[in-house]
Amino acid sequence: MRVMGNLTIFGDADEQTIKQMKQCLAVEEGAIGVLCADNHLGYSQPIGAAIAYREHISPSGVGFDIGCGNKAVLTDLMAADVDVPKVMDEIVRRISFGIGRVNNEPVDHPVLDDIRQAAFEPQRALYDLAAEQLGTVGGGNHYVDLFADEEDRLWVGVHFGSRGFGHRTASGFFSLANGGRFDEHRVEGEMMSPPIVFKADSGLGQAYIEAMTLAGKYAQAGRDLVCAKVLEILGAREVASVHNHHNFAWREKHEGEWWWVIRKGCTPAFPGQQGFVGSTMGEDSVILEGTNEGRKALFSTVHGAGRVMSRNEAAGKRRMGIGCAAPACDWAQAGKGSKPKACPKCGGRLVKRWVQVKPGKIDYEAVKRELERKGIVLRGGAADEAPAAYKRLEQVLADQGDTIRVLHRLRPLGVAMAGPDVYDPYKD
Repeated sequence: MRVMGNLTIFGDADEQTIKQMKQCLAVEEGAIGVLCADNHLGYSQPIGAAIAYREHISPSGVGFDIGCGNKAVLTDLMAADVDVPKVMDEIVRRISFGIGRVNNEPVDHPVLDDIRQAAFEPQRALYDLAAEQLGTVGGGNHYVDLFADEEDRLWVGVHFGSRGFGHRTASGFFSLANGGRFDEHRVEGEMMSPPIVFKADSGLGQAYIEAMTLAGKYAQAGRDLVCAKVLEILGAREVASVHNHHNFAWREKHEGEWWWVIRKGCTPAFPGQQGFVGSTMGEDSVILEGTNEGRKALFSTVHGAGRVMSRNEAAGKRRMGIGCAAPACDWAQAGKGSKPKACPKCGGRLVKRWVQVKPGKIDYEAVKRELERKGIVLRGGAADEAPAAYKRLEQVLADQGDTIRVLHRLRPLGVAMAGPDVYDPYKD
């Protein structure tokens, strides 16, 4: 741990991440910042960062995925008694993964009534989107996993947030901050864009707090529903659970004074408060709890291992194009050129898909072979989510020092994530 004025840093932090953090702290005299050990550059505010303001709230600090978080459920099953491949197949069949996906098994929940009569009225127009996507997981590093702990007890772990409802809410406030309308499309700025902040007691500040709180409730409801569906698939019941947001802002008291603490990719960890921290698809995750020493970190800790490689660096660049649907054929064509009616190489059917145009650093086929060797059942995923794209969680946790205590180590059994989307352009 090192202290740079009003900024405390756990583990390593690169120059740009520190610069971004200082830019956020400059918003308000006396603001306090923490970079947890999984820190890396984010949009406007670093990921793995907590910032405490006395008077301000920051929509860009919370980020686009309001209420993104983790939930882990201890089941009443033993891992050895579960047919993991069969369960993982059923998970990806019954739960929708990917950007923009809707729930194939529509659900109802009281949070939808809250959205229908949202205190911040513009959110009411997002009702249909929220209803369609409730109980879906999304893309990127969002997942549904099965784990075994030290006693071989089976756990379910999920990571995702408020889906399109939260993204539209965040984008709407970014637009309002720039004099636009809530429903006006706003293009995301550069990574080093200045933070967007409101005075917490202003009209916009109060509206954002209302809207953020509702998006957080929606995210929590989604994780509850997905975990319940996995329990149904397993034929199991919940024994205990751990549930946290890590993209949110809370009103908290620290050292006798009230603050707005904005955490992005950063898990609250007050003394005795438990958190589920995911690792990578091939390594152990943990259940941890905060300690009294956590005051050094604004009672905050990591939410994962933290990236060391950008998505493009890991996976290379892709463009939408077409490719052969035959498993043994590798013909593909990127871009918007003329489309043949059948595969020029083998005559097979063509489908619309992402086509690799520049290689990345990670050989994902080798990653999949390694996971298979370890006995981990993988469904979906991509090179940009491979273990090599991340720090090692063990080192990250060690860098957090005595601010946390590890309670359980969870060995991955099955991993389900969104994979590359495939569409058939010739389908009626």
